[in-house]
Amino acid sequence: MVDVVISEFMDAAAVETLTQRYAVHFDAALVEDRERLLSMGRGVRALIVRNRTRVDEALLARFPDLEAVGRLGVGLDNIDVARCQERGIAVLPATGGNASAVAEYVITGLLMLRRGAYHSTAAVLDGDWPRQALVGHESQGCVLGLVGFGGIAREVARRAQALGMSVIAFDPFADPSDPAWQMAEHIETIESLLARSDGVSLHVPLTEQTRHLIDTEAIASMRPGSVLINTARGGIVDESALADALCEGRIGGALLDVFECEPLPADSDLTRASACNLVLTPHVAGVTHESNVNISAMTARDVSRVLEGNA
Repeated sequence: MVDVVISEFMDAAAVETLTQRYAVHFDAALVEDRERLLSMGRGVRALIVRNRTRVDEALLARFPDLEAVGRLGVGLDNIDVARCQERGIAVLPATGGNASAVAEYVITGLLMLRRGAYHSTAAVLDGDWPRQALVGHESQGCVLGLVGFGGIAREVARRAQALGMSVIAFDPFADPSDPAWQMAEHIETIESLLARSDGVSLHVPLTEQTRHLIDTEAIASMRPGSVLINTARGGIVDESALADALCEGRIGGALLDVFECEPLPADSDLTRASACNLVLTPHVAGVTHESNVNISAMTARDVSRVLEGNA
């Protein structure tokens, strides 16, 4: 009988920690074979996933003995949290485990987009020397706007300040008396933030309220030439509206690590903006060797705590 099923990649040392105490089935390919995953459910006490395994009603029905869902990451939109709560199943995100990875990714992306010189490899190899076309902007003194001011956004703010940027943030749910606001100016509306920012980075969950938060109207209120970064969740940005704005030169560039449909379909709206200072990565902002070790260890520890009755 298997106690713990791990359906996506996890650090080997953390897996070994679990196998010393429980019967573990670790197969990172399970995420690609849902029927095989569902067939394994009976008797399993803990399921460990990343963001691609759908822990929905259908899966939960096939895992009647489940006590914990370990999430190797932070976002929970692939997990039916409400149904888990109804059944008394602990949902265990690795909060903070990849904050540094995402923050470094955001800052790197901001510097790349504003400088605009890093897409020139093919031209230089062909013998071109497009120096004038690649004169970009420095980020010292620019205004970085953060939509959401939770843990990851605060790590971004700390790094941005060290590079001489001014940081502003909009988050109606953050306590205005929190000392963390010393790192950022509190902005009352998202419209004001978009209008003032040279770079905008999104740090909010995907909800009905945040779906297409960055739509045609929001993009129109952004400062001309500003850049947009989304490492939060696909669906927060209206990809068609973004593609239009990039193609028309209304904003200066965008970096997306998350998408409404992952992987991207062949007919994605973003295809037409591929030559417009657009950088796309496959939901990897929070995944580094170091963060994988961190979140894997956190998840193994938290799952063990629940299975031992110490939750």
